Amino acid sequence: MSTSNFLADITPHISVDEAKKIAATLDLRNPPAVFYSNPYPVYAALREHEPVRRMPDGSVLITRYKDLIQVYKDAHTFSSDKKIEFTPKFGDAPHLLEHHTTSLIFNDPPLHTQVRQIMMGALTRRAIDQMESSLTELVSKLADRIQAQGGGDLIEDFAAAIPIEVIGNLLNIPHEERDPLRDWSLAILGALEPKISAEQAQRGNKAVVEFLTYLKLLVADRRARPGNPESDVLTRLIQGERSDNGQRLSENELLHNCIFILNAGHETTTNLIGNALVALQEWPVQKELLVQRISASEHDKTVLDDVLNTAVDEFLRFESSNQLGNRRATVDCVVGDVPLSKGTLITLCIGSVNRDPAQFENAEIMDITRPNCKHLSFAFGIHQCAGLHLARLEGRVALQIFLQRFPNYKLTAAPTRGGRARFRGFLNAPFSIA
Repeated sequence: MSTSNFLADITPHISVDEAKKIAATLDLRNPPAVFYSNPYPVYAALREHEPVRRMPDGSVLITRYKDLIQVYKDAHTFSSDKKIEFTPKFGDAPHLLEHHTTSLIFNDPPLHTQVRQIMMGALTRRAIDQMESSLTELVSKLADRIQAQGGGDLIEDFAAAIPIEVIGNLLNIPHEERDPLRDWSLAILGALEPKISAEQAQRGNKAVVEFLTYLKLLVADRRARPGNPESDVLTRLIQGERSDNGQRLSENELLHNCIFILNAGHETTTNLIGNALVALQEWPVQKELLVQRISASEHDKTVLDDVLNTAVDEFLRFESSNQLGNRRATVDCVVGDVPLSKGTLITLCIGSVNRDPAQFENAEIMDITRPNCKHLSFAFGIHQCAGLHLARLEGRVALQIFLQRFPNYKLTAAPTRGGRARFRGFLNAPFSIA
């Protein structure tokens, strides 16, 4: 099968009328199959006709940029604490519930502030810049393997292999012990979909148990033999357990936030790199332009980094790695002229707001030169992604080396999407380098 024959299947066309019909009855817990492949026409219909849409379960879905900014800015009115929402969802999976109500992203201050403060000390721009040489070496080795094979899989052989190693290095996990990390992460994050089966919940629960068992041994070893807290996040979390206000992270808080670091750093970065390389196949003029811009600026690092950062931000906008977020109204409030009662669960549609034409000119067009791209893929406000500089570095180095080494890469079969509404990415994407 030629590339041209299956590219149309990656993001299938949905007519305006079909999108309106889906939007009018959309239930995020049970969307039609085509929604997973291409939700963007449905998002467009919702933005135009019902930007604050009441779901069948009583929650609301927000799809406009300005409304999402309102929610992100007001962490007091719109809580990130998930205990009320997740307790019935994970009631039969207690370890999964404990994880998703203890990790950094699903908490409000003061715990959120305490953990973020400790974590950010090891994720400064300076510390991340120092990772570039080792990251370049890692990506180059992956490219060497791909060269020897004549191709491979964009996800398994490249996109997913990068963040696992980077996060493994951040936590200083021995290389020979990293094999289970990706499967654990996929199982735990898969349970965050709007609707999950009992089997998915138990798989996520089992992954948390296995990860915690491993981490307890790792933490005990690191307490006995600390690493460098400037680069070893686990050592920093251990040594920083007592915060400035005298509070300590409990053992569970420490362990679950180590799991969070892996999950947050793995899934979204894998999707960023994989989505970018697949999207460039769908937008060949943009691919050629990016290859040319990299080549033209490769001897000026400042210019090259700017070219790549601009492209990475556009990939994050155009195909948001994380499509959905959640909040809970702590008081009666109004969003988008729609009154919401206290306790209302709110789904934030990041994938939609990043294509809102009120914010982005030609929003449905991928433009790797788009200036000042203020996408919300890293969120905004107190919950802005703590690892955003690391994600940009990984995306920048991965795309530079891959496109320099394999400017003529081609998909050899239709890539397989992950089939999830919250996290948008691919499971497989076979390719050749010729």
